[in-house]
Amino acid sequence: MQEFFKFLAGNWPELLVLTREHIFIVLLSTGLAVLIGLPLGILLTRIKSLQTPVLGFANIIQTVPSLALFGLLIPIPFIGGIGARTAVIALALYALLPVIRNTVTGILGIDPKIREAAVALGMTPGQILRLVELPLAAPVILTGIRVAVVISVGVATVAAAVGAGGLGTYIFRGLRQNDNNLLLAGAIASALLALLCDFVLGQVERSFKIGERSKGRRLFAVLGAAAVFVAIIAASYLPARTNDARISVDASAKHIVVGSKDFTESVILAEILSQMLEKQGVQVERRFELGGNLAHDGLLSGEIDVYPEYTGTAYTAILKHPPITDPQAVYEKTKAEYADKFNLELSPPLGFANDFAILVRGDVARKNNLKTISDAVAISRDWQAGFGQDFMSRADGYPGFSKAYGFNFARQPREMDLSLTYRALQSRELDLIAGNSTDGLISALDLFQLEDDRHYFPPYQAVFVARSEKADALINAFNALKNAVSTEDMRKMNYEVDGKKRAPREVALYWVSHK
Repeated sequence: MQEFFKFLAGNWPELLVLTREHIFIVLLSTGLAVLIGLPLGILLTRIKSLQTPVLGFANIIQTVPSLALFGLLIPIPFIGGIGARTAVIALALYALLPVIRNTVTGILGIDPKIREAAVALGMTPGQILRLVELPLAAPVILTGIRVAVVISVGVATVAAAVGAGGLGTYIFRGLRQNDNNLLLAGAIASALLALLCDFVLGQVERSFKIGERSKGRRLFAVLGAAAVFVAIIAASYLPARTNDARISVDASAKHIVVGSKDFTESVILAEILSQMLEKQGVQVERRFELGGNLAHDGLLSGEIDVYPEYTGTAYTAILKHPPITDPQAVYEKTKAEYADKFNLELSPPLGFANDFAILVRGDVARKNNLKTISDAVAISRDWQAGFGQDFMSRADGYPGFSKAYGFNFARQPREMDLSLTYRALQSRELDLIAGNSTDGLISALDLFQLEDDRHYFPPYQAVFVARSEKADALINAFNALKNAVSTEDMRKMNYEVDGKKRAPREVALYWVSHK
């Protein structure tokens, strides 16, 4: 625990910023859900034939996995894209069901005799709604809003996968870097935020109940909790001490949005490019840690301008070509087709390749004298293999790999998040995984990379992909980075982040300042 508190002491400014982002996402999404769900719920009490289809739709939305919903929303104009907007829309859809259902339940649960009395007093339908139904249904409606808020706090952690920020950033980063401090910080902060929201809304809900006493104390509790929220938000705007060299950029300078995928190496490379651009007087906006193909999609939609990619990934996963092994041919064909199909430019190669790495534990490799992938085939039948979703679905992934080498596992390989496969291999839950050859966790966890002796995998030269209209602003940085990053450089930088828990910005700054 001492190490965790030391982590908090050194990283509290960033944690507060992520908490503020989380609060804003939850407030906006829940507010949108209430604005839509409350009138819709009232409408359903008047037109009861709509209850089944509307509540049915809200129920269906609840069953859609959050990542799938984010993915479905991203291509939709004005609604989707990467960032907080998609997260707010998705969370609002999730929050609709409890708001609508509790509004309907609260209003229809009022004793009919009360309505009859209101009519007898000469009240109009609008007056009955405002003065009778909504006040009496308020506790039930607030319960629905309370449930919606707690759901939103939890699901909002997944929003980090689409670049929306929030506490999920620490959780995903902790999984990727095998860092329990990051995991605990993100998870505990999210849990505390959910408990605080639940407490505040619980006090508000009780204050509406007839005959309830101690409203003054409840008001004091609500105001106290509100003060905590305000303090978190205010503190997150305080300037944080940092070792990074901040470069002042003229407001009229060119503006470049730099993106990255959601793994350490991609973030480091994106940070290196960002700092080099800032040295040239370019205004940089960072949109890092985007899951799946969001970085590529962001280029096509114009939401980001450049991000690090690998030629083998672009050639097989995006252009859908079967793998080939000639590095220059892969680069030239990818460059030409990206320009023709997507109007995107490839930078010159950065100088290293991040190939798929078939990994086993170091002690297993030493005990069985394993050097190549072929060496492992003979003893692997009873092994439990595990691979990331990307590797399992790609043309250059598991189906062709197992066929090329003749693997015949007795148990079906587990398909799971790539960052978790490293943890599972280290803890002996898995015996063989497909990682990345420059990953810092290979050294940090004493893993061993088996040689691809049949040369199955295509080359994965590191490059940057950019929108053609931004090429002029990027050309100097691209030329400076041509063949400038060696395999050893990249492994060391990855290890500094994954093994020594240094910030990618700090590691990138050291590399840029020493080149």
